[in-house]
Amino acid sequence: MTMPSSLFDTARKCLDAATPEAKVEATFAAVAAFARGELQVPADAPAPEPIRMPGRPARPRLVSPRDLPKRGLGTDEGRAAFIHAIAHIEFNAIDLAWDAVYRFRGLPEAFYADWVGVAKDEARHFELLRGRLRELGYEYGDFDAHNGLWEMAEKTAHDGLARMALVPRVLEARGLDVTPGMIDKLRSMGDETTVAILEVILREEVAHVAAGSRWFRWYCERAGVEPGPTFRSLLGEYARAVLYGPFNMEARSRAGFDDEELAMLEAFTRERKL
Repeated sequence: MTMPSSLFDTARKCLDAATPEAKVEATFAAVAAFARGELQVPADAPAPEPIRMPGRPARPRLVSPRDLPKRGLGTDEGRAAFIHAIAHIEFNAIDLAWDAVYRFRGLPEAFYADWVGVAKDEARHFELLRGRLRELGYEYGDFDAHNGLWEMAEKTAHDGLARMALVPRVLEARGLDVTPGMIDKLRSMGDETTVAILEVILREEVAHVAAGSRWFRWYCERAGVEPGPTFRSLLGEYARAVLYGPFNMEARSRAGFDDEELAMLEAFTRERKL
């Protein structure tokens, strides 16, 4: 009988996969193996290797966010560029989920189950968006993109509490805020195909952000710190330049933000404007 493989080693292989096809294929294979109980979480696993860039295709070219052109949704190219930007976020989110699995050791098995599940969803979201791009005559990589999500992963590699606070609950939660407006705009243009994809993503991203909320609070309890002041401190330290309103309060509430945190987000963005 084949002995179970290490979930950490498998997560690393998914991170290292350099093409979209290889990363999605490795992700779905790993998820299936985990569901079959073939991937163990060794208690004596060595520390993770120092963080570095995950496997990436040669395209898209990564540039500063300020160097990305502004395109309206009124043209086919503009709509494709928008879909490409979301596809790039989902491609990064596959790596972010696997990095949470790989990076943070000695945690409850439920932690790993949550982020393996998130990796599966993100890979499926990427495939849906990539398919839509192809229907419009484009391919993933045809437009420039930025590396902001992974840069935050690097900044929080040393601290699972900071990672859970900032990647799911700040950067990925931004999708909860902006996607409903994009759905309305695309629906007004008659693009129900893209709308249907975004509605799936929005619904499932609530659960992903909720996983971040759950494990942020778990880390806070373990460290003996209060979640509210800790979240505010982390926002000030790491997220001053990337936190924007307005916020989708209803979706964020379903994703585990309490009233104090929602008020804090509003106050933080007001203070930043002063």
